[in-house]
Amino acid sequence: MFEALADWLVYDLGGMQGSALGDALHFFVMDVTKILVLLTLVIYLMGLLRALLKPERVREFVRKRSNLSARFTAVGLGAVTPFCSCSSVPLFIGFVEAGIPLGVTLSFLIASPMINEVAVVVLASAIGWKFTALYVVTGLTVALIGGFVLERFKPERWVEDYVWKIHMGEAAQIEPDNSLAARHVYAMGQVREIVGRIWKYVLIGVGVGALIHGFVPADFVVKVAGGGGALSVLAAVLIGVPLYSDAVGIIPIAEVLLHKGVPIGTVLAFMMAVTALSFPEMIILRKVVKWPLLALFAGYLALAFWVVGVSFNFLRGVL
Repeated sequence: MFEALADWLVYDLGGMQGSALGDALHFFVMDVTKILVLLTLVIYLMGLLRALLKPERVREFVRKRSNLSARFTAVGLGAVTPFCSCSSVPLFIGFVEAGIPLGVTLSFLIASPMINEVAVVVLASAIGWKFTALYVVTGLTVALIGGFVLERFKPERWVEDYVWKIHMGEAAQIEPDNSLAARHVYAMGQVREIVGRIWKYVLIGVGVGALIHGFVPADFVVKVAGGGGALSVLAAVLIGVPLYSDAVGIIPIAEVLLHKGVPIGTVLAFMMAVTALSFPEMIILRKVVKWPLLALFAGYLALAFWVVGVSFNFLRGVL
């Protein structure tokens, strides 16, 4: 129905069928409407289920697990919770205060901005479940391994002193309202908050994708992105760092890059760098960790994304 709407607006009313501008506008209208509708529906439905899920509950849930179980739990919760990099400081402090190992906390911080159920639904609708499954599995793997790797460097020494001194205390337990009306109010609030926060990234992401789709020749895109070699994947990671975006906002660009023939590994590395290795997130994390840990965290992510990209491009060539 979104394609039909774009056909009617751009081709029937606008009369721009067959032109580069028409193709770009058609892509823009179709993807913006599709993503915003999916965002609203999925966020609302998840809000009904998530009415009782607060950051404090996530912290308590992880704290009660064994070390190994906590790692898998933290990564899984990172994938299904709506906490973006903006939430890193309070979550980091809360996890540390609760006595959760720092490696587990770092795994959560990697998974949370990179993967969420809204991005999964939108990504699957745009480019299929096969690519979506690859993105989710590799993202969770990077997050899980990251916790093990980073804790080997004893990162506790690089956490800011004031974080260890904070005693958040146990908040008064308020009896939750589980009624359907209360959950509806919460779900609508989630829609307003999350859509209100990321709609601009959706417009920017779809706009960039539309320009590439309509005006940039496929052979030029493939030439710039390279043939999937190590250097082209590294370039994709470096280009993605300053392009801060929500996971949903980067999907239209990834969709166009894949359709233009850019290797799947390169696109994966680019998406992960944009969502989990952005300058804003590094600036936020600097408030709670010292430079050595920040550099180690960013270095691991950059290397992991590069390895993911090169590996998938190699497997694609072999298979």
